This record gives sequence, structure tokens and C-alpha cells, in this order.
Amino acid sequence: MFTGLVAGVGTITKLLPISEGLQADVAFEWDTSLELGESISHDGVCLTVTNISRESYTVFLGAETLKCTTAHDWVVGGAINLERALLATDRLGGHFVSGHVDGVGRVASVTPGEGNHIFNIEAPSELSSQVAKKGSICVNGVSLTVNEVEGNHFSVALIPHTLSVTTLGKLSVDSQVNLETDVLAKYCERMLALKS
Repeated sequence: MFTGLVAGVGTITKLLPISEGLQADVAFEWDTSLELGESISHDGVCLTVTNISRESYTVFLGAETLKCTTAHDWVVGGAINLERALLATDRLGGHFVSGHVDGVGRVASVTPGEGNHIFNIEAPSELSSQVAKKGSICVNGVSLTVNEVEGNHFSVALIPHTLSVTTLGKLSVDSQVNLETDVLAKYCERMLALKS
């Protein structure tokens, strides 16, 4: 479980295709040591630490993860948003995020402003019913508030701080993004479907 409050931006240092998946090495200086088996969110994708070295740690991405997320586009030297799993004693500054990506969206437009930038994102149609105005959504591992919703498009306002400490500031029109809708929306939709 995560909160969508990114700890920082890591760098992919190695990619190694292996049987039915991909092994990736990621460099980031954590304030405390990592442990084998630890869960870390990588652009919103929950992955398990399988090896730790002085310069980086290793994760494995299975075929399903590569198929259903933007991880298939990772490159050596690429930047990704990172967050360690939530502790029971942590502040919950974002919203509950599982690290299980629901679908890949597309940046439809970016409108720069003095106080913030407005990003309009096209979501897969099957996720549209789970996105609500003033609700929460996770974009590439970042917890954001939905400003507006129209059809399968929604907009978010990104303040300069968010743009500078995450990879979202590097997004442009047609960039693909990992999306995770709010867990409450999923359960509500499921319960309503069972009643009909």
C-alpha cells in the first residue's frame, strides 16, 4: 500500500530481458536502507526488491506487468517516480494507492499557467466511471485531485513543486501514463453492478 506521495525520482541503470519478463536495476539514494522483498512503487507499479547493491537495487517485471503498464517503454537512463510502501505510523498525505495499475492513459493536452499547469488526460473507456470530479487518481505513482471530468477525459492541476520533484514535468502531449483509480470507486462500481 502506498500514498502517492513520491519520495523522489530514480534512474534506471540496467535492463535485462529474462525468461517471460524483464529485470531492472534502479538507482536512488534512500534515507534508510532497503530490505530484500520490500515493495516499492515505480511510476505507480508495485515491484519487489530482489537484490541490493551499493549503487542500485533490482526488481523483476513479469510479462503481465509489461503488457498492462508503461514499463515496456523503460530505457536505461530513464527517470521514474519512486515511493516505498506505507508504514502504519506514516502520515497519509495522499490517498490509498495499491500500486496495481488499472490502465494506461494518454496526455491529451498541457496548458501552462503561472500557478500551475493543467494536464488533460484521456483514460481507457473502462475506467471512466471510476473517475470523479474532486476525487483522487494516481498518475505515474503521484496522488492527484481530479479537477474536471468529461467523457473519458479528466484534468488535473499540477503545482510547480509537483512538476519539479516528480517526472510529471517531463510529460508532453501523447505521453503515456500509468493510471490507478481510487479503490473506493472500484468497490462502489462492483457493488452496483452486482445489484443490477
